[in-house]
Amino acid sequence: MDSGDEINIYSDNEVNDYDGEDANNTDCNYDSLIMEEDSMDSDDSYTEKTRLEGSKDQNYTVLKQSDIRERQENTIAEVATILSVSEAAATVLLRHYNWSVSKVHEAWFADEDRVRKNLGLFDKPIIEIPCDSEIMCGICFDLFPRDEIVSAACGHPYCIECFRYYISTSINDGPGCLILRCPDMTCCAAIDGDMVNKLVLDEEKNKYSTYLYRSFVEENKKIKWCPGPGCEYAIEFDDNHGWDVTCTCGFMFCWNCVEDAHRPVDCETVANWIAKDHDESETMNWILAKTKPCPKCARPIEKKGGCMHMTCNPPCNYEFCWICLGDLDNHWNCNGYKEDKKKEDEKAKKRLFEFLQGEAEAGLERLHGYAEKEVRQFLKDPEGSVNFEEFELKLKSLTGMTKNYFEKLVRALENGLSEVQTFEYWNCDLCTFANSWENVTCEMCQMHL
Repeated sequence: MDSGDEINIYSDNEVNDYDGEDANNTDCNYDSLIMEEDSMDSDDSYTEKTRLEGSKDQNYTVLKQSDIRERQENTIAEVATILSVSEAAATVLLRHYNWSVSKVHEAWFADEDRVRKNLGLFDKPIIEIPCDSEIMCGICFDLFPRDEIVSAACGHPYCIECFRYYISTSINDGPGCLILRCPDMTCCAAIDGDMVNKLVLDEEKNKYSTYLYRSFVEENKKIKWCPGPGCEYAIEFDDNHGWDVTCTCGFMFCWNCVEDAHRPVDCETVANWIAKDHDESETMNWILAKTKPCPKCARPIEKKGGCMHMTCNPPCNYEFCWICLGDLDNHWNCNGYKEDKKKEDEKAKKRLFEFLQGEAEAGLERLHGYAEKEVRQFLKDPEGSVNFEEFELKLKSLTGMTKNYFEKLVRALENGLSEVQTFEYWNCDLCTFANSWENVTCEMCQMHL
């Protein structure tokens, strides 16, 4: 038998039958393949959509940068249309009320004149610019033609160069430019986005736009940035049934306290643990003893002098009384100052003691855990292959650290927690001005110590 006969193992009829069956099912096979590919593409698109928008059972939504900008623009346009104001004025209103449309509508329709006055959104100038050919700039006091003079809604005249420098400097200083007011000390007229875009350069425009974009998340009570490294997504939370969320970047965290996901432990316990474990140096001791937390954002604030009127840094900008930590809008006088001061000292001492006690307990737990682990190795290894000198060195090091923690705790108790000292100034009983101890007379009201 030749090789040709060996290869041709099928009969002609069998070959024809096979080809005919394949030909009859060709369309069907291709259709099934196409349907399978479409199904795979559909699954991929559904998975991507679910990662961004969340499933129906989720109580949060992941927002991309384009989603945030779209929502911000739609919110501004909605308020501008309903209130019949410019989009720049609507932006000022929304920022003041933390981007809450309902609060803007409630305040505006309750008393429009009051809202305009408080936010500096004047509907007509409060001063009339003279009809002279040349007008004096309110900053440099030089004379300029009328076409080189600009002003906010209040009407105070300024030359273009001075006003541009004033706005640019504020933008370069940070997000505080979003609440910029007229340079006149007696005027509260708002400098809105239209004025900014009209005068400053492209670089400052981009910075201003970025500050405004970020404020939509940072000042919104329902949206927070994902704390994942390098992540630019934000999470919009719908209700408080479970705080754990998972961002599109894969980072899992607690939306309430923005720490790593910690269920079932509550946020307060986690915050106390982080405060104790954050820093084992004297820095934490100093912060606990010498600063007070902002009542709104809880950032530590140190006071070195001046009056009791405190203003937190942007974007918080919360104004409060240093003595009682009360809101200045509803604040008249702090009665019983000495009693409050004693309470603050006691609270500071308590926090310092808890911190030192936590350091000592954590050191003791580390020592106990290491010793127990290594001793078990020695018991399991009677031949002595484990390096005893290395074990002894580590054990001595941990023992020394634990000893230092307990000595620090005992020394603090013996000294009555003296690290919590009175601040380096005395407060006048009449005007509460903070004076240096070098002065025996109040610098403000001249009252004797």
